[in-house]
Amino acid sequence: MPSANKDSPDLPPMPWALLAAACLGMFAASCSGTTRAPFLLDMARDLGTTLPLVANLMAMTSVSWGITSLLAGAGSDRWGRRPFLIGGPVGLGFSLVAIAASESFLGVAVWAAIGGGCAGAYTGVIMAEASARTVDRQRGRALGWVMAGQSLTLLVGVPLAAWIGSFIGWRGVHLTVAGVTLLAAIALFVTTLRPVDGPRTAGTRGPSARAALSGPVVRLLAMGVAERICYGLTAVFFATFLQATYGLSLAGVALPLALFAGGNILGTILGGQLADRLPNRLLTFAAAMAGSAVAGLALFSWTTGLAGSVVLGFVYVFVNAIARPSLMAALANVPDSVRGTVLGLNVTSASLGWLGAAALGGWMIAEGGFALFGPLTAAIALIGGALALVGRPGRR
Repeated sequence: MPSANKDSPDLPPMPWALLAAACLGMFAASCSGTTRAPFLLDMARDLGTTLPLVANLMAMTSVSWGITSLLAGAGSDRWGRRPFLIGGPVGLGFSLVAIAASESFLGVAVWAAIGGGCAGAYTGVIMAEASARTVDRQRGRALGWVMAGQSLTLLVGVPLAAWIGSFIGWRGVHLTVAGVTLLAAIALFVTTLRPVDGPRTAGTRGPSARAALSGPVVRLLAMGVAERICYGLTAVFFATFLQATYGLSLAGVALPLALFAGGNILGTILGGQLADRLPNRLLTFAAAMAGSAVAGLALFSWTTGLAGSVVLGFVYVFVNAIARPSLMAALANVPDSVRGTVLGLNVTSASLGWLGAAALGGWMIAEGGFALFGPLTAAIALIGGALALVGRPGRR
C-alpha cells in the first residue's frame, strides 16, 4: 500500500495498518458464508438434509447480519466502536468452530445465524472507524480498500477454500476461516489501541435512529439498495448465466469468475480515487450507475460468444464498483456521533438489496430466463443514478 499522500502534503498520513486490519476483517466476514458455496452438496449429504435447505443458510445469515448491523451501529455511537470491532470477529470465530462441530442441520443453522449476527456486529462499525480515522478527502480511498476485502473473497477465498476443502472437508474449511477471523480480531485490537474519540459519559443518552435518518441519508440508503440489487443480480447469477448460455461446466466458470472478481476490486480502488479527487461524489455515482445500466443491458442481451460475455461481465462489474466508494464516502460525511448508526443502516439496507437481487433473479429465471436481466438491471441502475441527481448536490 502507498505510504503517504504525495500529491497532497497537507493531508495527514493514511492509517494503512488499520485499513489492512479492516480489509482482513471484511474478508473474514465475507468468507464465513461465501466459502460454503463449493460444499453445499457435501454439507447436505453429511447433515442428512436437502440441498435447497442447506442453500438457505445464506438467507438466514443475511437476515441476522442486517439486523445486528443496525443495532451495532447505534450501539457503537453510544458505547464506542472497539467492543464491536473486537467482540464481533471473536464471536464469529467461535460460531464457525461450533458449525464445524455440529452434527445436525439445526445446529448448523442456529450457529450460522449467530455467526451472521456477529459479522453484522462489526462490518458497519469497521466502516465508521475507518471514516473517523481519515479526513473527508481520504475517505473514498480508505473505504475502497476496506470494501476490497469482500471482493478478495471471490478472487481468493472461495477458490482457496475449495482447494483446502479437498483435503480437510467443509468442517476443516470452517475451522480455517475461524482462524482467519480471530487473526482479524487481533489485528483490529492492535490497530485501534489509540482512541479517536473519548468515551461517552456513563448514562449519557446516545443518538437516536431518527436523528440519523435525515432526508439526504434516506436518499443515500435508497441509492445503496439500488446499487446492491444491480451488483447482486450479476454476482449471484453470472456463473449460472454462463452455464445456461454456453453450456460451461462448474470448472469452466472458474476463470470468468476470477476475472469478474478482479474487475470488482479494480473498480472499487479506482472508485475510491475518484471519490476523493472529483468535486461531486453523487455525480460520480450517477455516472457510474448510468454506465453500468448500458453495460448490464449489453451483457444479458448480446450473447454472440463466450469471450464477449466474459469481457462484458468484467466491464459491468468494474463500472458498477466505481459507484460504491463515492456512495460510502457521502454516507460517512455525517457527524461522528451518528456515523456508526448511519453506516450500520447502510449494511442493513445492503442486505435488503442482496435479498431483493436473489428474489428478483429467481423470479426472472422462472418467468423468462436471462432475457429479462438486462432491462431490469438497467432500469434499477438508472433509478439509483436519478436519486443521486435530485436534492442538494453531493459536494464535499
